[in-house]
Amino acid sequence: MQSSIHSPVVRVEHLSKVYGSAEAMIRALDDVSFEIGKGEFVAVMGPSGSGKSTCMNLVGCLDRPSAGSYRFADVEVGKLDGDGLALLRRQFIAFVFQSFNLLARTSAVENVELPLVYMGVKRSMRRDIAIGALQSVGLEHRLRNTPAEMSGGEQQRVAIARALVGNPLLLVADEPTGNLDTKRSNEIMDLLCALNEERKLTILMVTHEPDIARFAKRVMLFVDG
Repeated sequence: MQSSIHSPVVRVEHLSKVYGSAEAMIRALDDVSFEIGKGEFVAVMGPSGSGKSTCMNLVGCLDRPSAGSYRFADVEVGKLDGDGLALLRRQFIAFVFQSFNLLARTSAVENVELPLVYMGVKRSMRRDIAIGALQSVGLEHRLRNTPAEMSGGEQQRVAIARALVGNPLLLVADEPTGNLDTKRSNEIMDLLCALNEERKLTILMVTHEPDIARFAKRVMLFVDG
């Protein structure tokens, strides 16, 4: 799957997400439309309950919309079955979360190798690819360290390296600096900016912090879905 030079990586049209029914119905996302072009760095902001996390889950194919259309690299996501969605997530979308989500007893290089296992990459190639990804985030000296032996900023760098090994079309970052102090937060954001500039990596980032959102090239503000 490759997005053409003129088509956006993400095209959302009149997207809605409803939970529950009747009096218990919650409209988490209400008739939202936007596009994200290849190589863009877009931040999504909004207060708690505004719909920004719901939007991220839909764009990341972690959930299905109640109504509307979502095209990813010119593929109509709504027409994909469960296997198709899983394949799209595995091959073309990568995630970075606030909590890092690293395997605690596993070294940095083994954590980064994990997506390659699921992608069917040969064992003989996985290690070199993982080492290269860790080098790209400045952690070539931490290959054998476990998460407990690294700072929060280093753990997030490992998580970013893990996200990069499959050469995704889209990186979805959910509060990527939420567990970090200001200095480490700025370092992580500088790294994401560099990846966006140098690799033309398309990034969708959810944040509630204006100081973090300013690193993005465009900000979308969500209010009441």
